[in-house]
Amino acid sequence: MINPPTLKQLKYFCTVADLKHFSQAAKACFVSQSTLSAGISELEQSLGVNLIDRSKKQVSLTAIGREVRARAVSILTETDDLMSVAESAHEPFTTEMRLGVIPTIAPFLLPKILKALRKRYPKFKLYIREDQSGNLLSDLNAGELDILLLALPYPAEGVTNQHLFYDELVLACNKGSEFSSAKKLTTHELKDTDLLLLEEGHCLRDHVLEACKLKNSDINVPYYATSLNTVIQMVANDIGISILPKMAVDAKILRGTTVETHAFIDKKVRRSIGLMWRSRSPRQAEFSQVGELISECMDIDKKKNAG
Repeated sequence: MINPPTLKQLKYFCTVADLKHFSQAAKACFVSQSTLSAGISELEQSLGVNLIDRSKKQVSLTAIGREVRARAVSILTETDDLMSVAESAHEPFTTEMRLGVIPTIAPFLLPKILKALRKRYPKFKLYIREDQSGNLLSDLNAGELDILLLALPYPAEGVTNQHLFYDELVLACNKGSEFSSAKKLTTHELKDTDLLLLEEGHCLRDHVLEACKLKNSDINVPYYATSLNTVIQMVANDIGISILPKMAVDAKILRGTTVETHAFIDKKVRRSIGLMWRSRSPRQAEFSQVGELISECMDIDKKKNAG
């Protein structure tokens, strides 16, 4: 007779499967390695199958182990949602929320949001994880994150998206470059230029190409960068030009450099900033309120800049 696995055992197993390392998994679960190993052994004994192939030096799942992991992730996510149902019975913003944010948004938008949240909801606890969109989506599906703040659209299933506002994309060039004197800038002028972009995995790269109606074959990419700060330093050294989010420019990311920006004639050269959460989450009303607060913060900021 198979004994039902415990949530703790499933959590131990999924953590080992994700990290592929018993010691690191034990630290992540805040238990000793012996406790974690014992929990996984008990899980295997209860199910009557081997979940981990111990004949290899590197942690590797067996065929049944991979299937169990997929179902275990689903069970753990459903359990988190069950807890959220109970929490949602309380007033909104009285419990904790786990937010995932992409690097091309986090440092420029979060300070405004966090200040407003703390002022309005002092008891609210917001935990933040900054990473690329693909990794954040995996964490969302696994129940490790509740909500994402990212650039849309981003391909995903079983999620709800909420558009918040548009972030204009502007040309960044070094002073004295051929683009410095451009008065009516069009995206067509970007063809055959040395355009500096973020490396694969950053959704800004794809959104820039889409917004500017460019294909990879239309441009020369001398280097790929890991961050906007690196891109800016390369532009400042005349390695090429780039496209930057307006929110980053407004946050003074160009301070102390010789880099200048120019807007495009086409006002649709922009990216959509929004929220994403699991469609089955019971906290959808609360997530929508987060979106309203972010939009409100952006409107206040725009009025300040206009004044």
